[in-house]
Amino acid sequence: MRVIVAPDSFKGSLAAGDAARALARGWLARRPADEVRLLPLADGGEGVVDAFAAALPAGERRTVTVPGPDDRPVSAAWLLLPDRSAILELAQSSGLPLMRHLDPLGAHTYGLGAVMRAALDAGASRLVVGLGGSASTDGGTGALRALGLRLVDDRGRDLQLGGAALAELAHIDTGDLLPPPPGGTRLLVDVTAPLLGPAGAAATYGPQKGAQPGDVDLLDRALRRLAEVAGGDPGQPGAGAAGGASYGLATLWGARMMPGARTIAALVGLPDALADADVVITGEGCFDETSLTGKVVGSLLDQAREAAVRVGVVAGRLAGPVPGSVSEAVSLADLAGSATAALNDPARWLVEAGGVMAQRLSRG
Repeated sequence: MRVIVAPDSFKGSLAAGDAARALARGWLARRPADEVRLLPLADGGEGVVDAFAAALPAGERRTVTVPGPDDRPVSAAWLLLPDRSAILELAQSSGLPLMRHLDPLGAHTYGLGAVMRAALDAGASRLVVGLGGSASTDGGTGALRALGLRLVDDRGRDLQLGGAALAELAHIDTGDLLPPPPGGTRLLVDVTAPLLGPAGAAATYGPQKGAQPGDVDLLDRALRRLAEVAGGDPGQPGAGAAGGASYGLATLWGARMMPGARTIAALVGLPDALADADVVITGEGCFDETSLTGKVVGSLLDQAREAAVRVGVVAGRLAGPVPGSVSEAVSLADLAGSATAALNDPARWLVEAGGVMAQRLSRG
């Protein structure tokens, strides 16, 4: 059989590439003669660089030290492909887990811009940026400031980094802003939130970054001020991704927002792989109703159905109804006896799940 193993990361336990390797070991232990291809995926958040690196091994992984979202230095990896495209992910430079203490008003994306600048200095002709997992709500202004943008108040003073300071914005100076690469910049987003209002960046995602109700109101007002000065379309679906970073980079740097899961799948070759496959195994930490709303598993199910390929889903927990397009579904918590046991040794139980899938999916 020709098998594709294409999971998302199992958030908090295993990266997508590690999960794919464990599932493949389990499958091959039962069916060693099968042809198994690993194609770990992502939807724009954590794991974008790893997904591309696994699918495109000719890429060169590079690492740069940049200011993290709370100013402490962090090491961020990015990938330079043979065609001079650079693959970056915000989560590595400006992600929420990098914060020592939550700071919803002061956290920033300066580190992302520093990685973008390093890629441009290395000769990248196109940037592909995964925008999930942000620690901040700064409208991407931190990243843009690392690229040369100036933001000043009504007295001509540079604003502090962070989302709250944008409430004092009076003028945007693009005179020293680096030009985008000739091939442009693609922003991979996994949400459809607008920039402002009750469904916007501050209201929807601010609380998970530590924002209290008063902070949410302040950040929404600050982003509204940014939109008043910068223009663009703050109501565009996806403008609120990564604390509004998609809005800022699109409006002030000409970047293009794209749906993360399907775009990444296309760029790493999933459609061609599905055309020759008998089955595909995907998975994530928790399968629930949100899994079918543009994330990796839901997007893969749609594409597998179009290609008439059977799908097995492996999840840490199955917390929602499994659609009929899934041939087999396995929960690591059920295999291990509890969610705690599964989390204590996820690789072991993914190997076990790969074996279960080999047994079940080879029957028909």
